[in-house]
Amino acid sequence: MRLSGKQKQVLCALAEGRILKVHRHLDGTKVFLLHTLNGPSEAVRGDVVAALEKRRLIDSNKKFPAATFLLTDAGRAAVAALARQKR
Repeated sequence: MRLSGKQKQVLCALAEGRILKVHRHLDGTKVFLLHTLNGPSEAVRGDVVAALEKRRLIDSNKKFPAATFLLTDAGRAAVAALARQKR
């Protein structure tokens, strides 16, 4: 499976405990933010999130106005494979 650098970063961040949320506005605008427990949030491009969803590596809890994304079993397997590649 070929993932972009940013896709790999997002998957690894989720595995490390960061939280990815989509903040939806009434006008239809979506803002994807990767949150830490004690630091600034980082914006994530929508196409990066969409690609991870399409590959079923992440899924959201479908909440409005701020849904939270979680790693799927396939996402956890992808993170494990990335960890093995780094060794």
